Amino acid sequence: MIARGKAEKKAARTARLSAALRENLKRRKAQVRGRAQSAEGAQTASTEAGRTEGQAPDFRRNRGND
Repeated sequence: MIARGKAEKKAARTARLSAALRENLKRRKAQVRGRAQSAEGAQTASTEAGRTEGQAPDFRRNRGND
């Protein structure tokens, strides 16, 4: 009886850890997808806002009215 109880506890622990690992993986994948989407959106927005069509970006340190 004792050995069977230990086996059941071990199986329950293994199942619990497996479920926790699956949930952790799902959460991490969702985080990566969210970061990729926000980075993609930020990159698109900065490209559109920072440069007009046909003009090179202005890299001067002191941008005055020339």
